[in-house]
Amino acid sequence: MGEVQVKISRSTLADGREIIFFDDSEPYLSGAKQRGAKDLRPLDERTLPPQESASIRIDPLTGDFVTLAAHRMNRTFLPPADEDPLAPAGVGSVPGEIPETEYDVVVFENRFPSLQGPLALVNGDPLNFETTPAGRCEVVSFTQDHEGSFGTLGFKRARTVVEAWAHRTAELSELDGVKQVVPFENRGEEIGVTLHHPHGQIYAFSYLPPYTAALVRRADDWAIEQGTDLLESVLASELEAGVRIVRETDHWVVYVPFAAKWPVEFMVMPRRAAADFAALTSAEKNDLTEVYLDMLTRLDRFFEGVEKTPYIAAWVQKPLIDGQNISRMFLHVFSLLRAPGKLKYLAGAESAMGAWINDTTPERIAARFKELGA
Repeated sequence: MGEVQVKISRSTLADGREIIFFDDSEPYLSGAKQRGAKDLRPLDERTLPPQESASIRIDPLTGDFVTLAAHRMNRTFLPPADEDPLAPAGVGSVPGEIPETEYDVVVFENRFPSLQGPLALVNGDPLNFETTPAGRCEVVSFTQDHEGSFGTLGFKRARTVVEAWAHRTAELSELDGVKQVVPFENRGEEIGVTLHHPHGQIYAFSYLPPYTAALVRRADDWAIEQGTDLLESVLASELEAGVRIVRETDHWVVYVPFAAKWPVEFMVMPRRAAADFAALTSAEKNDLTEVYLDMLTRLDRFFEGVEKTPYIAAWVQKPLIDGQNISRMFLHVFSLLRAPGKLKYLAGAESAMGAWINDTTPERIAARFKELGA
């Protein structure tokens, strides 16, 4: 399987936000038909939110960054099907975000972003440090169909989404002040989804999120103490142990992490030290698409009687800062479901102290995933 064909077209929405189409079907692919519809909604030109309602602060006790985004209080929340903002133009009772009557994959700037604009200092007090909510938030609509998820796209369309992730990773990484680009997907009301249409998001962070910051510290310490690459060491260790390995291909390894926190959890890591989507070869992208679709199919069959397992999927890409020892990207997928009809709620020790307690073992999780692929 060689190069995929994707036609990329750009436009702007009525309030000035950028929208980008990724077409893998005719007549757009051949150029016989062009994207050219105009967004005629009466939207005010987008402006940065006032600092009193939007900023990034550092927790003086932990050093964690916290984004304040009070302007998101009234954002879209589980609209009825005929008010789907990701539906093609002409479908539904109200105009949506996509001014085209049909599309394959589309990416646009979020109308209610938590991160937006250039980085500027608000308060340089070392204890109460605050900046503007810099960065960028984008929505990735996987399909024009209202129902489904990434796992139901089919290979061709899923591969186009992977190409969109690579394109956006490359461009967002060039923005001033961006420290990490994170594509992610949420599926299921149980984990807080506010829109049923199959979609994901991409955050271009102007800071290192706490998970990444902790990973960087651990990797840096490991490099000093052991003289080796942390993620390469983890991959080698999992391959040697074998018990938590779910699947291997020429380019990717799927495993359940040694200290899994969630009742259902897996990671997908490249064998090669590929920093991000933009660094992947066509063969690696093709392989990843097939592997990811397979794992999502297994995820939906993990529990007997559960048709759609709720999940969060986050692509952890190499941070855009010098001097750190993260060698490669990886995918982290987990679910809050611990049994049919039962969610894992964080206990007091977990929520308050970060002291995780899992009700199963990583080895049992891996065994179930392997059983589903037999």
